[in-house]
Amino acid sequence: MELNVNKTTVTVTADPATPLLWVLRDELHLTGTKFGCGVAACGACTVRVDGAPVRSCVMPLSAMAGRQIQTIEGLGTPEKPHPLQLAWLQEQVPQCGYCQSGMLMAAASLLAHNPRPSDADIDAAITNLCRCGTYQRVRAAIHRAADQMRQGAKS
Repeated sequence: MELNVNKTTVTVTADPATPLLWVLRDELHLTGTKFGCGVAACGACTVRVDGAPVRSCVMPLSAMAGRQIQTIEGLGTPEKPHPLQLAWLQEQVPQCGYCQSGMLMAAASLLAHNPRPSDADIDAAITNLCRCGTYQRVRAAIHRAADQMRQGAKS
């Protein structure tokens, strides 16, 4: 099966019922997407599919044909990080870091659809669990990134 992952076409040979998470990690070696719960509750495995946040641990490979998949590896680069990645560092969001790639992907989807989110918008969109409890820092980072993205759009 052909997939479009991070704007690159790749061929995978996994069973169509295999969850996308395991294809990304085991076959494509994109290990930034994490396994947390396996039942779509925690969000550690969140990727973007056609721009929307998707819990990849329960998404069968068969549902991915013709879709645009973006993992944390495709969000930014070391040379040009995404504004969210910079804001995450500036606000010191990561603690243990395990949930962060999923949080960043959910946040990227939110800002792509809502460039001026309120705290309530953020709380509704970011349903990922963080055992370190950095939710206030997550909100601050999303607001910071939104501001930076709007300022960048003006230049």
